Amino acid sequence: MIPRVGSKVRTRVTVVESGRHRVRDDQLATEEPLEIRLQAAGETQTVAVTMRTPGNDFELAAGFLHNEGIISEPAQLNGITYCVDADVDADQRYNIVNVGLRLAGLPELATLERHFYTTSACGVCGKASLDAIAMRDCPALPPGPAVNPSLLTALPQKLRAAQGLFEATGGLHAAGLFDASGTLMCLREDVGRHNAVDKVIGWAFMQRKLPLHDCILLVSGRASYEILQKSTVAGLPVVCAVSAPSHLAVDVARRFGVTLVGFLREERLNVYAGAQRIQWNGQIGPEEIESS
Repeated sequence: MIPRVGSKVRTRVTVVESGRHRVRDDQLATEEPLEIRLQAAGETQTVAVTMRTPGNDFELAAGFLHNEGIISEPAQLNGITYCVDADVDADQRYNIVNVGLRLAGLPELATLERHFYTTSACGVCGKASLDAIAMRDCPALPPGPAVNPSLLTALPQKLRAAQGLFEATGGLHAAGLFDASGTLMCLREDVGRHNAVDKVIGWAFMQRKLPLHDCILLVSGRASYEILQKSTVAGLPVVCAVSAPSHLAVDVARRFGVTLVGFLREERLNVYAGAQRIQWNGQIGPEEIESS
């Protein structure tokens, strides 16, 4: 077994280049399970298990629970701790978090279709209908902010420059939260794109910054339904990805008024929805893109 320390592990790798090979040290992103447990009125229940990169675990738990509609405000939390129960193996205690709730009992989870198991690769297996988001009573998005394409195309470099773990391992996704001027507010990394987004939104939730009506989210990979679902619940008006969106992500963005930008890199970008927030030469972008 490869020994692990925190968010990255050291290993040996054989590098083959131009017909020659050499052995050198390398670093890998850590991937381990995180079990999220709810506690209320003396009861405990596991709500999810996700494969994640250790670090910012409390934010991940808070973000996941908020994005799934289990908690709506920080006042409902009675603390988040790692599990140190005597019957839990010592090497697993930091892979379990207990989320205490100020409730008379555990919440009803029958309507939570996406609980109990998820992977870092694909997120929690999905709600099939856009109606599931509509039923969440998400905050209405404001008409702004108006953002210039040059502001957006500068964001990937800012994200990459702040990715310390990616620089060391090359194996992590990132989610970055920016204000309307393009200033990085929060960056989180993880082997799972959805976990990185949960961590960012969890940070905002615990800092009492929700809804994020004047912010921009950038993810390092593609934009999926799950990422748009989480963004919509958090009140994010602009979501950008360096790769492509899925068709269902575009559907979510168009239905709920999110500006969705894909293939964001250097001098180019594609606007798939919400062109009314993109500003070209002082003028707002065309609405026609919504129905094209």
